[in-house]
Amino acid sequence: MDKSTDLIIVGGSLNGCALALAAAGAGLSVTLIDAEDVATQTLSNFNGRSYAIALASQRLLNGIGLWDDLEDDAQPMLEIKVTDGRVGEGPSPFFMHFDHAEIEEGPMGFMVEDRHLRRAFLNAVQNAEIVHLPNARVVAQHTDAAGASVTLADGTMHTGRVLVGCDGRTSGTAMRAGIMRNGRDYGQTAMVCAIAHEKPHGGIAHQFFMPAGPLAILPLSGNRSSIVWSETHETATRVSKMSDNDFIEHLKPRFGDFLGNIELAGARYHYPLSLTLANALTSQRIALVGDAAHGVHPIAGQGLNAGLKDVASLVEVLALAKRRGEDIGSDLVLARYAQWRRFDVAALAASTDSFNALFSNDNGFLRGLRDVGMGIVNAVPALRRGFIREAAGLTGDLPKLMKGQSV
Repeated sequence: MDKSTDLIIVGGSLNGCALALAAAGAGLSVTLIDAEDVATQTLSNFNGRSYAIALASQRLLNGIGLWDDLEDDAQPMLEIKVTDGRVGEGPSPFFMHFDHAEIEEGPMGFMVEDRHLRRAFLNAVQNAEIVHLPNARVVAQHTDAAGASVTLADGTMHTGRVLVGCDGRTSGTAMRAGIMRNGRDYGQTAMVCAIAHEKPHGGIAHQFFMPAGPLAILPLSGNRSSIVWSETHETATRVSKMSDNDFIEHLKPRFGDFLGNIELAGARYHYPLSLTLANALTSQRIALVGDAAHGVHPIAGQGLNAGLKDVASLVEVLALAKRRGEDIGSDLVLARYAQWRRFDVAALAASTDSFNALFSNDNGFLRGLRDVGMGIVNAVPALRRGFIREAAGLTGDLPKLMKGQSV
């Protein structure tokens, strides 16, 4: 069997699957190597995890043929309300309110549950002309002027023109290529779950900034919301050990009663928060995508969206190079991808880092500064629309798939 393809993608999670489907749709041959077993990724039980899909990312999902399978389970985000406050005191009178009606394109984004996304991706991959290798682990890789190759744990070797690391923050692809990372621990842990509530959410997402870290309340289908609650490591460790009932009772003073009574709807997860950036997005015949390239604070819910922007940018660069007859794995071609994404990644990291530093404290001066700032933004329509378009992923130099165009 010929094991050579244009792309070898290491990592079969969301970004890896999206890249495989987008690349195949653009005429590139693909091998997708997935360390996970397909059976474990297609479980239908709700696990509490969800993603905020910006409007530009929704266009990409539509372009690679997934949105028809996701639309019925996706909850549009029609409004975003950002407030400041302390536990038990309620929100500050200064706030930012973003309404999708202020832009013409539609909802700012959609909330989609992890189980629906993974199922749609895996079904599409299995039905596409993609060499999909589940439950496979890369143990070695090699690149040179002629191409790239990987060796799997079972001893088989696969070759290609470009090796793409979609294998997360601890990317083996990056480490084997000698690409180092920089970053820092935020001193915070995110607790993630879903809750059911009495009153409808109206498609409104809430971001409530408290001294220890932000609490995001994100609308899901039905009377349910996804919670991303950031606390100090010490507090999060203690809260994570609580029973489900005690956890909800501890959440209520922070959540408030605007949605009526709340109860847990699924499992609880927690993970430490840090900023981590690869020192380079590319190396010889290697490109990094998603968390393998950049891991940022979830304060704006942009982690997956940034990864999907990597996907759309890389596919556009490689497909155009192939049509020109270029070697798609050459340094010259991969440099175009790195140049396209470098500034955007740095800006996202800086903005999320700055927002977290500005809001995750109880400093009186900073509290006054941010409250006045939110009041100004909320009072100026042009500033509001700018933030809305940013949240929808509609700013900057967008790749074609995020404009709703084919590559």
